[in-house]
Amino acid sequence: MPLEGLERWLQARVDQHPVATSIPMLDGYVAAIVAGPLSMSPLDWICPLLAIDADAFNHGGTPEFAAISAVALRHNEISQILSTTLRQFEPMHLRNPHGDVDPRPWCQGFYAAMRLKLSAWAPLLDTGNVNHGLLLPILLHCRDDQGQPMLGLSRSCRDIADFLRNAHADIPAAVEAMRQYWMPIRYPRAR
Repeated sequence: MPLEGLERWLQARVDQHPVATSIPMLDGYVAAIVAGPLSMSPLDWICPLLAIDADAFNHGGTPEFAAISAVALRHNEISQILSTTLRQFEPMHLRNPHGDVDPRPWCQGFYAAMRLKLSAWAPLLDTGNVNHGLLLPILLHCRDDQGQPMLGLSRSCRDIADFLRNAHADIPAAVEAMRQYWMPIRYPRAR
């Protein structure tokens, strides 16, 4: 299933509450799975992402299986880019009619994947950790369950608004750095 078809399929399933309802949100979610602190079973992250049952993995030729395959392809593509071609990762952000980037859906998708195993992300959520800054360009664009900014920033301040307008440019480097940060934990070397 091509990404355009996947987006239509996701939007048709909104009433089933998939984590992602757009390709940017799906892309952010998958990027967090690839760059995050632990390896997870595809069932544990794809099922909520697409709002499907685990049994969908067993039935090829269905729209659900095509969606699973499309997600797996994007996962493998992001993994390949982050593993072999640094500085090539590009999030699939929304763009408005004027061409301006809207990183919010991508960032919300990333945060949704973090929430699957939020305790594993604790070191980067600790503001005392020097590497906490890796999450800032993402969390700056996220809202909590009550609709409040994750970092308590108000968009009413002009300086904050200017900063937010350009913070998306730091996301690719932050995701690459997160992948490197988590590598020793995620893939420990045999002793």
